[in-house]
Amino acid sequence: MAENTPGDPEQGTPRPSKVLVVDDNPQNLELLVEYLHTLDNVETTTASDGLECLEAVARDQPDLILLDIMMPRMSGFEACRKLKSDPQTRDIPIIMVTALNELGDIEKGVESGTDDFLSKPVNRLELLTRVKSLLRLRHLKDELERTLTYLNDVEEDPQQ
Repeated sequence: MAENTPGDPEQGTPRPSKVLVVDDNPQNLELLVEYLHTLDNVETTTASDGLECLEAVARDQPDLILLDIMMPRMSGFEACRKLKSDPQTRDIPIIMVTALNELGDIEKGVESGTDDFLSKPVNRLELLTRVKSLLRLRHLKDELERTLTYLNDVEEDPQQ
């Protein structure tokens, strides 16, 4: 995965991918973080509810969010809706991690803007596969945007 992460061209080292894990259950947080630590070049931070999630994203925008749905103070649905409605954060991939499996809950998650779902109890291989895939897509999109910006700059000033 390291080849898809942007880094410091001077050092030749890729920037670690940042994953924010949000869950009000400390055991779930610990388990998800432990699973993610098996991935190369991934840093994790945690939050215990939707409000802490929004604060963490404002402080240090992650590359991906694993978001529980049923939490105190602000649900994952509401946090997702707020993140996806903000132009600064709408492109951050969000995977909702939930024990809910009713069709209505899935529809509500899709309506709030989630990019994917994982059911609890979380399967380690499924989690890691989806995280790697969405991080790869996120980094490719970022690379495409940088390339388009560069091409627009060159087009405006051909002397570069």
